Amino acid sequence: MLVILLVLVLIAAAIAYYFLRPRPAPRLTLNAATYDQLIGWQEDPVAAAIPGFVKSCGALGSRSEAAALDARTKSFDFGTAGEWRPLCAAAEQLPAGDDKAARQFFETSFVPLLAGNNGEPEGLFTGYFEISLNGSRHRGGSYQTPLYRRPTDATRFSRAEIEDGALNGQGLELLWVDDPIAAFFLEIQGSGRVQLPDGKIVRVGYDGSNGKPYVAVGRLLLDRGVLPREQLTMANIRRWMQEHPKEGAELRRENPSYVFFREIPGDGPLGAQRVVLTPERSIAVDRGFIPLGLPLWLEAQERFSAGKYRRLVIAQDTGGAIKGPVRGDLFWGHGPTAAAGAGAMNARGRYYLLVPKPVAARLGPQIAPH
Repeated sequence: MLVILLVLVLIAAAIAYYFLRPRPAPRLTLNAATYDQLIGWQEDPVAAAIPGFVKSCGALGSRSEAAALDARTKSFDFGTAGEWRPLCAAAEQLPAGDDKAARQFFETSFVPLLAGNNGEPEGLFTGYFEISLNGSRHRGGSYQTPLYRRPTDATRFSRAEIEDGALNGQGLELLWVDDPIAAFFLEIQGSGRVQLPDGKIVRVGYDGSNGKPYVAVGRLLLDRGVLPREQLTMANIRRWMQEHPKEGAELRRENPSYVFFREIPGDGPLGAQRVVLTPERSIAVDRGFIPLGLPLWLEAQERFSAGKYRRLVIAQDTGGAIKGPVRGDLFWGHGPTAAAGAGAMNARGRYYLLVPKPVAARLGPQIAPH
C-alpha cells in the first residue's frame, strides 16, 4: 500500500510540474522549407493575392531606403524598403489574374520559411469580418451603447469602468448603436459598417485599445461547461448572450480589454497597415513577430469539420487577441457569407513566411534546416 501511495504521489507531482512549470517566452523561430512542401501551392489561385500585396507596397510610401519593412517587428530583420521596392515594382507588372505568372514571381523572388513558436509550428487560426450595426450620431431611443474614440489616457480604465461611465462628459462618443452585444463583437472584429437612421453607412475601424489583458469570453463559457468545444463558434456565443442578456452582460465585463474606434473614409475596411483589406487574402498577425506587408502561405484545418484553409495571404492587420509568433485571424469580408465563414473558423495550422531571397540569405545562420 505504501508503494502504491508513493507512486501516486510521484505521478501527481509530475502532472503538477507539467502544468505549473515556467513556460518559455514566445519566440519566433524559422525553419528552411521549399515550395514543394507547401500543401496546395499549385492549386491556389495565388494571383488573387497580388492586388493586396501591391496595396501593402503602397504603405512603404516615401520611407527611406534603409527603413524597415515594419519598424514594430523586433523578431528578425525582414528587409528594408529599398529591398522590397523592386519586388513591388515587379508585382505591379504581373498580368491580372495570371496564376502561373504570380506563382513564378514568388518562386523566383521569395524563399518560404516555416514559422514556429520556440520550434513549435502549430498555432490557432480564426476569422473575422466587417460586422453590420444600426446606429446614430446622437444618443436617443434604442441607441444607447456608445462607440468611443480613443482618449488621450487610453490605458487608464478597464471595460467595466468604461461601461460604468468613466469616459462620460469628454465628447468621445463616435456613434451610438442599438445593440450592446453587436458593439462587443465589433470590438472583436475590429471593423464594421454602421447604418444611420437616414440610411447612410458609416465605416468604423480599430483605433487602439485600453491595453488591458484580453480575456476570451468563449474560453470562459467553455471552462464553465456552458458550451462544449465543438459548439464554440461566434454565432453560438452571440446567441447565448441574446438568450441570457443579464449573464451575457456580466460575462462581457470579465474581459477588461476595450477597443476604441475611428471613422474610416473611402471603400472597404482598413487594417492596421492602413490599406483596404482583401476578403480571404488579408490576415491579422502579431506584428511584434510578423511584419505587416509580408506574404504568408497559410495551411490550417478545422478541428471539428472538414474545413481546410490553404492559400496565399498578406499580413495587413492586427488584433487585441492575436498574440504570438504563430497566430492569425483571416479577414472574410462583409455580409452573411463572410459572417458564417469567420464565425465558424477555429482551426489549427501553420504558416510559411515568404521572404525575399537576399533577406533570407542574410538570415541564413538564424534559420534551422528542414
